[in-house]
Amino acid sequence: MSANDAFHIAVLPGDGIGPEVMEPALAVLHEVAATTRGLAFRFTEGAAGAGHYRETGTSMPESTLRLCEGADAILLGACGLPSVRYPDNTEIMPQVELRFIFDLYAGVRPARLIPGVPSPIVGAHEHGIDFVLIRESTEGLFASMGKGVVGPDEARETLILTRKTTERLVDFSLRLTALRKRRGGKGRLTCVDKANAFKAYAWFRAIFDERAMKFPGVATDHVYVDACAAALVRRPWDFDVMVMENMFGDILSDLAAGLIGGLGLAPSADIGDKHAVFQPCHGTAPDIMGQGKANPTAMILSAAMMLDWLGERYDHSPAREAAQRIARAVDKAYASGVRPMELGGSDGTAAIARAILRALAMP
Repeated sequence: MSANDAFHIAVLPGDGIGPEVMEPALAVLHEVAATTRGLAFRFTEGAAGAGHYRETGTSMPESTLRLCEGADAILLGACGLPSVRYPDNTEIMPQVELRFIFDLYAGVRPARLIPGVPSPIVGAHEHGIDFVLIRESTEGLFASMGKGVVGPDEARETLILTRKTTERLVDFSLRLTALRKRRGGKGRLTCVDKANAFKAYAWFRAIFDERAMKFPGVATDHVYVDACAAALVRRPWDFDVMVMENMFGDILSDLAAGLIGGLGLAPSADIGDKHAVFQPCHGTAPDIMGQGKANPTAMILSAAMMLDWLGERYDHSPAREAAQRIARAVDKAYASGVRPMELGGSDGTAAIARAILRALAMP
């Protein structure tokens, strides 16, 4: 924690609706700091994204990287614009670059159904949906990003898994599962792979089983990724924590968001041994930029994830308490009738933010 006893947060608003959802998230953080004894923040904004690339030719200046290096945590809005691309026609994605720069190997994607939010799954509210998908964030097929070989008759991308990263990823997942068990969760970690068809995934599974032996209090099992996708849309409440390779996680995390109402309600984090970035799962949505329609819930819940991570990292109970308060306030706001526009309602960014802030003030 910072020397002045305030958490130093690097704020990267990003592109499109990124700044629009960041503003209410910061308002929520200011509110919980003002009403939680022993909790304080210092926010410093940094430039990153497609807009910065368009102006300067770089996705992030060196000053932003230094800011992120020295901060206690990084809060990131959505980055990238379809119309702004690198010469190889790929989009500007500082959120992915940060994963490699700071070795953020664990992509944490919670999926929790909020009261009052419709789900396409029959029985979802009766049974409840509350699981966490953990995707490896720096290897797998993403290790080949920018390195693929394309010829006239053939294109290749290489999947890479390393023992060091796989062991750290599985250990992280086991620790998170144990933490959720202490908080009332199922205490079960599922390895999602394609070990029946590919040697690399069978190797991933073998390491999973090796590391699981060090955590006897955590139950473990395995499922093939295709069977996992089918099970998620039939009985998502059967899952607790899942861990998988990057590309599988990239796909299944969007499926998971669909189960709980969409990307506007889905927070996320990319976490390493020293640094962590917290951001919503959604993109920059340039089609609604500047119209006040963006749903800030995923950004606000990402801020709550940040507080929970800071609380665990620094054994800081006020931060953990504030994270729980934010989650409860979101639940109260939606239970009271908040309906974002993407769910057929009329509540835009400001209305949703006001409802959550009002709920924060409730006992």
